[in-house]
Order: sequence, then C-alpha cells, then structure tokens
Amino acid sequence: MSKVSYYTEEGLKKLRDELNYLKDVERPKASQAIAEARDKGDLSENAEYDAAKEAQGMLEMQIAKMENLVANARIIDETGLDNSKVLVLSTVELKNKTNGAIMKYTLVAQSEADLKQSKISVDSPIGKGLLGKKVGDTAVIQVPNGHIELEVISISRS
Repeated sequence: MSKVSYYTEEGLKKLRDELNYLKDVERPKASQAIAEARDKGDLSENAEYDAAKEAQGMLEMQIAKMENLVANARIIDETGLDNSKVLVLSTVELKNKTNGAIMKYTLVAQSEADLKQSKISVDSPIGKGLLGKKVGDTAVIQVPNGHIELEVISISRS
C-alpha cells in the first residue's frame, strides 16, 4: 500500500520535472552506455557491460520510486488550512527554551525539505513534534543527545 504525500504546487512540479529528466535524458544515456559496452566484445568477461547494466537497473528503480511518489502525490489547498495549530505548510516561529534562540521554519513534505531555506519535513523529529501544537504550546522533541524544548511563538502560512 502506497503512502499519500502532500506537496505544494511548486514541489510537485519540481518532482515531475526531475522524473521527466530521468526518463528523457538519463534513461537514453544508460541505454547508450550498454550498447557501447556490448560492442566491445565478449559479454561474459565485460566488466563495463556489467557496470552499465547495474547502473541502468538502479536508474529504473529510481524512476519507479519517483513514479510511485507522483502517483500518490496530492496538492495541498492552502486556502482552507487552519492557522490556529501547526500543520503542513505552517511557518512556525519557535523559541528554544534552553538557550533562548529564536528559529523560524516552514513544515513541508519530505521531498521539499531544505534546511538552507528553513523548510523542514513533517516526517522529521522536529516536524512530528510540532504538528498539532498551538501558539504558547511547548514541544518536547527527542534528539540524539537528549531532548529539546521548543515553544511555539507564532504560526502563519508561507
């Protein structure tokens, strides 16, 4: 059973573009590499042919995985989302209760996560810990060296 994933329109477009690139550019390259290796002679002792076949197999697995993601992707309708609690696409301002640091993150689907852009996955420990919290709530999140306490200061839409 496949898991439904939620994306922004931009995130789903990016996923589809990457899938099309793999199919339209990388797949023909893999076929060409196999053909070139095949032309070099005896296939039973041709390491280049074996490597090209293995690379093609890995590419096909990646394509199949991405096709499954696209097939089970749903676009989030941002207009109907509740701003009173943390949900997917919420931009959350947080205060680390230990050191007083203020952070701002947007919760997104795993494939759209990018820490440089302050986008964290709803499937990450922090994302899971924040889901459903309201302004003023404290999320206690288990991390490798113990736990952190993050207070929700504000919730908005990206």
